[in-house]
Amino acid sequence: FKRCKYLIKKGKKMKKRMIVSTLALALILAIFSLVLAQDSKPAGPPPVVKEMIAKAKAAIKVVSAADVKAALDNKEKAVILDVRDAGEFATGHIPGAINVSRGTLEFNIWGKVPDQNAKIYVYCKTTGRSALATKTLIDLGYKNPLLMDAPFEDWIKAGYPVEK
Repeated sequence: FKRCKYLIKKGKKMKKRMIVSTLALALILAIFSLVLAQDSKPAGPPPVVKEMIAKAKAAIKVVSAADVKAALDNKEKAVILDVRDAGEFATGHIPGAINVSRGTLEFNIWGKVPDQNAKIYVYCKTTGRSALATKTLIDLGYKNPLLMDAPFEDWIKAGYPVEK
């Protein structure tokens, strides 16, 4: 009987050790996963999306950030269209820009830019959404959309004005 009690007691201790060891291993794996996740960079869009952006850029007119800045300085009659999401727009945008998110462009551009002959400079964070948006504007019948072929970050780095 004493032997049985001894074995039961020993079994409980081993069970506790196994639980503690398993929890420790799970914690180590979780920490390791977090470290790896922080080190990995987003892969960017899949190849099919990159191809769509390349095709859009081949079918539209592009200008540099310096060209857009010159248009602002010369008070050119043009629309500056930011196709980033509203939250991105709120953090800072080109002065005088209007915001129509790429995801709602086809539905909301008409109320913001009714003149289909207007010159429209289109930009976003990386040029991906703005390239697709510029092509979409052409498909919708707009005659003068131009892609600012520079990420918004380049606008900022150039020291150009940003409005909040």
